[in-house]
Amino acid sequence: MSKAAVRLVSTRDLSRDEWLSVRQNGVGGSDAAVAVGLSQYKSPLELWLEKTGRKPADDLSANDAVYWGVALEAIIANVYAEKTGAKVRRLNAVLQHPEYPFMLVNLDRVVSHPTDGSGLLEVKTAGARSEGYWEEGVPEVYQCQVLHQLAVTGKPWADVAVLIGGNDFRIFRIDRDEDKIQALIQLEQQFWQHVIDDTHPSPDGSESSGRALAWMYPSDRGEVLDYSEDGAMNKLFADYLTTRQAQNEVEAREALLKQQLQEKLGDATGAVFQQGKITWRKAKDSSTTDFKLLAAENPGLVAKYVSTKEGSRRFLVQVGK
Repeated sequence: MSKAAVRLVSTRDLSRDEWLSVRQNGVGGSDAAVAVGLSQYKSPLELWLEKTGRKPADDLSANDAVYWGVALEAIIANVYAEKTGAKVRRLNAVLQHPEYPFMLVNLDRVVSHPTDGSGLLEVKTAGARSEGYWEEGVPEVYQCQVLHQLAVTGKPWADVAVLIGGNDFRIFRIDRDEDKIQALIQLEQQFWQHVIDDTHPSPDGSESSGRALAWMYPSDRGEVLDYSEDGAMNKLFADYLTTRQAQNEVEAREALLKQQLQEKLGDATGAVFQQGKITWRKAKDSSTTDFKLLAAENPGLVAKYVSTKEGSRRFLVQVGK
């Protein structure tokens, strides 16, 4: 039997800055998928920068999807209660795992179900274009979030209520799975050890890791390192060159196949195949501003609106001496 979660702090009168400060001290539910490398939007490396205080977390409060998710949370929770006969209530607190104090959670709702007892409710909203992600059930990143919540609270199950496209309401049940929870805890521990040791996780090839590295090393000091006798570094560089060449060949092959399809289409609008379809439509006419001509004819006017942007580092490769 799992121990009850620790009520770390009440959120009833907590300011946003205070809440962010609490989250800084552990892995929250929305961090779980990121910490274990399942998020397509943020890497463990970028999350590490945030948890170690090197980089502030992005403020998503002005994001439309986040705004509507917050605005509709209570409505979706009430619809869930109506459809299931369950009682739902807020728990205005940040909870902490009794054995792994770095694991934190801020729940949407706690549920008292008429037949299934006590559980959790996670509320989601999704755009119409995201419907496909929900066809096979709860997307993996949200499963990870819910398993994290079950790990912290010790609850036996959680329901995920999602409103898709503003009119498609679905409920999914996720039962407690001890094997998955233990695997998740182990992976989160590995991430949090990087925070404790102040040693960053390895980059994973994502755009997020690229942003994180640019943040960590925004400028260069002018030194050229000599790795000519370093076997491991030479292999790394050789692997990069091989991969880049293979990518160039794939892109060239893709361009050729695309042109062959276009040739077959001719002036047709599209074509259908066993595996899908293609279209080749004329885009609407667009207009652009000739800023070079504008600057040449009105230099004083343009100068008034010119702003300087700090340059970023460029990664260039030269093959051979």
